[in-house]
Amino acid sequence: MATIKDIATKSGYSPATVSRVLNNDSNLSVTASTRNKIMQVASELEYWQTHKKQRKNNFTVGFLYQVSGKEQLEDAYFASLKSRIVEAAKSENINLIRVESVDELIDKASKLQGFIAVDEERMDHAQLLKLSHVLPSGVFIDSNPMPGVFDSVKPNLVLTVRDAVKRMLEAGYKSIGFIGANKPDYDQTSPEDVRATVFKEEMSLHPEVAASVLVDGVFSVENGYKLGKQMLQSSLPQGLIIASDTLSVGVLQAFNEKKVSIPGDTQILSINNLGIANYVSPPLSSYNVDQETLSNMGLMLLKDAIINPARPKVEMNVNTNLVIRKSFI
Repeated sequence: MATIKDIATKSGYSPATVSRVLNNDSNLSVTASTRNKIMQVASELEYWQTHKKQRKNNFTVGFLYQVSGKEQLEDAYFASLKSRIVEAAKSENINLIRVESVDELIDKASKLQGFIAVDEERMDHAQLLKLSHVLPSGVFIDSNPMPGVFDSVKPNLVLTVRDAVKRMLEAGYKSIGFIGANKPDYDQTSPEDVRATVFKEEMSLHPEVAASVLVDGVFSVENGYKLGKQMLQSSLPQGLIIASDTLSVGVLQAFNEKKVSIPGDTQILSINNLGIANYVSPPLSSYNVDQETLSNMGLMLLKDAIINPARPKVEMNVNTNLVIRKSFI
């Protein structure tokens, strides 16, 4: 059975330092590399497996929340996610230290055991690699700028779009459309969003059904309105999958201006299930993203990463569920 002395001997630090690190002493001032080394040796010697009753959950972790707030509806989604994470951390006795940037995480790494992040901004890879050296235990929620370097928990958008296509095919639609936006990645380019990619792949398996794709701009109501107007310039599909409720609100505005009947002229499936989905006309059938599960799984992964720093990185997907309203029957 591994002891504090065993870890001290192998790591090269004093038993007192090892004990304070393993017990998450917030008053201890050590470098990030010292803390990481001690945790690594503890994991290698399987210290946690033999001292489960002694293990404390009062981890101190950084909470990086970088959301622009430029788009009110998108910000509502992330603000709700933020609240869920804070609630989950309290229930798990995890102390969250709010930070504003990756640089601040790096500066405070010696006081932290890990970090959890909600981020919609573009992030620099060199910065993230530097962060991984001083604070390797980190979990991104709803995204992952560096798979293989950090853990992540995300909504399963692949299965979401596949399910939406399946439902429309089962309804007998002969034409299905998709409206989406570009999602900037972390190399400062704008690759195609996964929702659009999956839609194209699924529709390629059904050449007998007409498929139309309209992807441009950002996830905003204004852009949804613009894309909705563009969609009306051609033949309207029987079914329409829209990548987010934020876009859907703008699309509905454009359709209502032209007296398009929903679900009469076309039926709509959206994604995110924001509160607004209940109050637009018609109310949106939308795939619900379970933020409570995202938050709980994220913190579970983070605790495991702190205790087992040598384990492989994990990408976890959480399935969505469709909430049926009047836009899709």
